[in-house]
Amino acid sequence: MSPIRRIFIALLLVLASGSLLQAQTEPVEQLVPEILDVRDHDPNAFTQGLLVHDGLLYESAGRYGQSSLRQVDPETGEVLLYLPIPDAFFAEGLALAGDYLYQITWREGTAFRFNLSAFTEGEPLEPETFAYEGEGWGLCFDDEHLWMSDGTDTLVLRDPDTFEVAETRQVTLDGVPLGQMTSEGEMIATPAANATPDMTVYTGQRMDRLNELECVDESIYANVWQTDYILRIDRETGAVTGWIDAAGLLPAEDRAGADVLNGIAYLPESDTFLLTGKLWPRLFEVQFVPVSEAEDT
Repeated sequence: MSPIRRIFIALLLVLASGSLLQAQTEPVEQLVPEILDVRDHDPNAFTQGLLVHDGLLYESAGRYGQSSLRQVDPETGEVLLYLPIPDAFFAEGLALAGDYLYQITWREGTAFRFNLSAFTEGEPLEPETFAYEGEGWGLCFDDEHLWMSDGTDTLVLRDPDTFEVAETRQVTLDGVPLGQMTSEGEMIATPAANATPDMTVYTGQRMDRLNELECVDESIYANVWQTDYILRIDRETGAVTGWIDAAGLLPAEDRAGADVLNGIAYLPESDTFLLTGKLWPRLFEVQFVPVSEAEDT
C-alpha cells in the first residue's frame, strides 16, 4: 500500500472521529522524478542549498570546518568559484534575492548576505550578517519574501532587507499538520503535559523535518530530511499539493559514501529541476510526472 493511500485511510478515521476540522478539497498529486539527464557533482559537497542563476549553479555546502559557497558549472560539475565559510559556522540554505546571495547557518543564528557581483568577480567580500532565533535549514526567495525552514513543519517568511519575520506558514496535509503524521499515515499524538514520553515506534518516517527549499511560481518545493520525499506546498495556504517519491534516484553503485537527498534547483526555461544530495557524485535533471504515467512507460 502506498504512503498516500495509508495517509488517506488514516485521515478517514480521523474524520470519522470528528477530530479533523478542515479537509483539503483537492487531492494530493503523487509524482515521481523522470530522469532526463545525469551530470557529475562534487562528491565532497555536503549539499545544503542549490539554485540556478544566469546558467550557473550556486551551491551552499555544509559541515563545520568544511562549509562553503560555490559557483558550479551545471553541465560538468566543475567548481568555478569557492568561498570557504569560517569554521565556526555550519552553512545551510541558500537563496538569491536581487543582487544578493543569502546563506543561513544551522545552529549559529547567523545569516550572511553576499554581494553577488563581488563574489562572481572575485572582489573582496564583506558580507552583511543578520541574527535570527532557532535553527536554519532551507531558504528560497519568491520575489517578495525569503522563505526559511528550521527542521519543523512551519515555514517562516522573512523580509530580505532586514531578515525580520513577516509571516509564518504551517504546512499541512489534508488539514493535518505534518508533525502529526508519518509517511505511512500513522497519527502522532501530542503528549499531554507532564505525561510519560510516548515511546511508540512508528513504521513510517516523520514528515515535519522540512529542509532545502525551492520557490517556483505559487509553490514551495521542500526536501524532507532523512527521506526520499519532496513535497510541493501551496505558498498561500501551506497545504501539500504534491508528494514526490524520489527513492532510487541515486543508483546503488553510487551510494557508497553518499548521504541523504537534498538540493532542488528549478530550470524555468525547460520547466525541469536539478536534484542532488549530500555527498552525491551525481546531479540529475528531472521532470516530475504522475505515478500513473511513470508506470505506463
